[in-house]
Amino acid sequence: MDDARRYAAEFLGTLLLVFFGVGSAVAARVQGGVVVVGLAFAFIVLALVYAFGPLSGCHINPAVTMGVLLSRKISPVGAVAYWIAQFAGAAVGGFLLWALTRWGGVVDQTGALGTTGYGANISRGGAMLLETMLTFMFVLVVLVVTSRPEHAGFAGLAIGIALGAAILLGTTLDGASLNPARSFGPAIFEGGAALRQLWLFIVFPLLGGALAALVAPLVLQRNPRYRGGPEQPPPRPGPGQSPA
Repeated sequence: MDDARRYAAEFLGTLLLVFFGVGSAVAARVQGGVVVVGLAFAFIVLALVYAFGPLSGCHINPAVTMGVLLSRKISPVGAVAYWIAQFAGAAVGGFLLWALTRWGGVVDQTGALGTTGYGANISRGGAMLLETMLTFMFVLVVLVVTSRPEHAGFAGLAIGIALGAAILLGTTLDGASLNPARSFGPAIFEGGAALRQLWLFIVFPLLGGALAALVAPLVLQRNPRYRGGPEQPPPRPGPGQSPA
């Protein structure tokens, strides 16, 4: 029963991320610009982390689940179940956006249902590098702040800020995926180039998440001289002691 609730939380969380995050680009990209899109993603993730974090960890992103899996904080079976829930939630979110633009009278200001893609403002190789680095930064922040109990109350804030910053950089270049499910949901309803290029926005965010899992343990290793304040110089050796 608890597992079912966790998977339901991942499904609903990813659905809401796509609907509100990608929806901000669909409905307000022209009037609000990149800043509105970045803030929408940051705010919805911030809210969802506090709403669903205690239940499922609020991954709502297969790249985050990849990082958690490689950090051995979720089982392979659990990770696969999370991925299924996330892609299913993104598909429903993409359908709701498609319905708004087809039947709801909403003008799609991206012209492509907020999908991600390369070719106009960035090359395929550039998109590979961009998605890897943006996702690496984001997943690294997620893994680090959620591994430090003293930061538990502020984890959602750090995660939302990290995502917002990445969206601000990447939106005008390739749509800023950082999340295979976020790209999958709109692409299956938009079709065309978005669907043909979808593989890149699945593979390279997952790669970024995997790299973050490798680096996170290094970041989590504390300096033994650090105690929460300014770092103090090492003590001078006493009589009979050699310098460290």
